[in-house]
Amino acid sequence: MSLTKSARAVALETLLRVLRDGSYSNISLNNSLRNTHLSVADRNFCTRLVYGTIQYKIYLEYQLQGLIKTKLKEDYLWPLLLMSAYQILFLDRIPNRATVNEANLLAKQFGKRNSTGFKIVNGILHALIRRGPVLPRKQDAVQYLSVKESVPEWLVRYLIDHWGLERASKILASINLPAKNVVRLARSADKQQVITALTNLDFAPEESAISNTSLVLNRGGVSETDLFKNGQLTIQDEAASLAVSAFNFTGDETVLDACSAPGGKTVQLAEQLTTGDVTALDIHDKKLRLVKQNASRMNVAKRVKTKAMDARKADQVFAKGQFSKILVDAPCSGLGLLRRKPEIRYTKKLADLTSLQRVQLDLLDHLSSLVKVKGELVYSTCTIAVEEDEEVVKAFLQGHPEFKLQAFEAGKLVAPTGMLKIMPDSYGSDGFFIAKFVMRG
Repeated sequence: MSLTKSARAVALETLLRVLRDGSYSNISLNNSLRNTHLSVADRNFCTRLVYGTIQYKIYLEYQLQGLIKTKLKEDYLWPLLLMSAYQILFLDRIPNRATVNEANLLAKQFGKRNSTGFKIVNGILHALIRRGPVLPRKQDAVQYLSVKESVPEWLVRYLIDHWGLERASKILASINLPAKNVVRLARSADKQQVITALTNLDFAPEESAISNTSLVLNRGGVSETDLFKNGQLTIQDEAASLAVSAFNFTGDETVLDACSAPGGKTVQLAEQLTTGDVTALDIHDKKLRLVKQNASRMNVAKRVKTKAMDARKADQVFAKGQFSKILVDAPCSGLGLLRRKPEIRYTKKLADLTSLQRVQLDLLDHLSSLVKVKGELVYSTCTIAVEEDEEVVKAFLQGHPEFKLQAFEAGKLVAPTGMLKIMPDSYGSDGFFIAKFVMRG
């Protein structure tokens, strides 16, 4: 990629990889930005174009579909039209004429020799500007919400079936709000000193509504500060930070983090220990390098051991009852992360929820024998899907009567039933689920 490309050109190349090739948006965008010399403002603009276009893809497709009168033969045309429509419909500060002019330039830049793509783009965008935005009739609530909030119809129907139309509407509206910039403070950090330092750096820190150790910042970029580099804080959503606080620590425990990468919760576990240690598992060795890097940066590396393996085979390696605490932060559909990872809404299907449930139960089956008598097992996911949360808990308890749910406190929240579900519209955090089991004596 040329270092001199504009923010829009970098965004279009990224969208081509995400929409055409199925690449992950965060990885593609980071790779694209790493190879450019864009200013901070242009990098921010490029980021907004990529994430905004992906986030509102269904809405934007609905706006364009009636205006396209010819077959789009060149693969850059559809992402370019979506990205340009996003600017016209969502970015008020950019004049429409500027968006159309830049789209014409990009069409000439990305099109084949003698391509007439710029004429197609010009005609469609002018037609969109003349007509304005449209929505389906409200009488069809599923289609209306699907287009308005840009989520697949199956997911709208799923939310309505489980939480009703009014709550589903609130949940869907919340996932298109900007994700918060949240940091968790290291246990060893002086909270007031960190707050003062963040304030002096114009991050305007505010207390989290749900976590005692998290601060909400007014902008990104904290990873460039000495506070981050020295391990006084780390980037972690406030809901995700609650899973570890469900345990009751004494400090000398032997702990297993069964699905550890990239290591945010491994570090949290290690911070609670004085003489104990954490064994962090992940099936991919290269991901364990991230765990080690995080543990080193957060100054807890001496209390963290790593092992590359499938956690479903852990009972072949470790002894029965070897761990007093096990965290199973299970692979899941990620439906609680729709705000932070917008492409998840387009890649997941209803059938994924039950297939993932089998993986989650398999993990709990194989790991539960490693918990010592009266030990604690915490199961967590970053999804709100009932199949992956409450139904997993129910099925696990039916197959393992030696365990029971136990009430717990997590940050500023309490879970008297032993289960805590945080919806994305409740506190503006990620959606998250935590269940705490203890092994009967």
